[in-house]
Amino acid sequence: MSPDDLVLTPRGLRFQGRLWPCTIGKGGVSGRKREGDGATPRGVHRIVGMLYRPDRMVAPTDWAVPIGPGDLWSDDPTAEDYNTMVRAPYSPSHERLRRADPLYDLVILTDWNWPYAVPGRGSAIFIHQWRRPGYPTEGCVALRRDHLHAIARRIRFRTRLIVA
Repeated sequence: MSPDDLVLTPRGLRFQGRLWPCTIGKGGVSGRKREGDGATPRGVHRIVGMLYRPDRMVAPTDWAVPIGPGDLWSDDPTAEDYNTMVRAPYSPSHERLRRADPLYDLVILTDWNWPYAVPGRGSAIFIHQWRRPGYPTEGCVALRRDHLHAIARRIRFRTRLIVA
């Protein structure tokens, strides 16, 4: 493990010598992740991208991609675009990336079930802002807003999310 890895521990997310409080999926950690189970998948997940709301914040890095009004994430296992970013209009099941709440103002993307998605294995595991301390996600890892922003500025191309 590298100090640049994000390592999930029972006490939080360890990164660059610090422990950052976080929440995970309501289904706990699972080695058998399935679409809709609310679990955070066990494994080593590469960081493959970063998205941000340009109307709410400045880009945290020079490689972050702005989220536009029509940006969505396909979570329909039967769709050809399953587990990828798509644009509205889009009829299969999807999640809006440009939300009214601040949860996706900054999103760090992992390579869970990507780029070649296996239908039903589960879509997008993001690292994003939490609703509040202890409130679980649908499988993502969530952090306090200021902590998420601090981590986003420090991650590197080689950074991985390690869920043991």
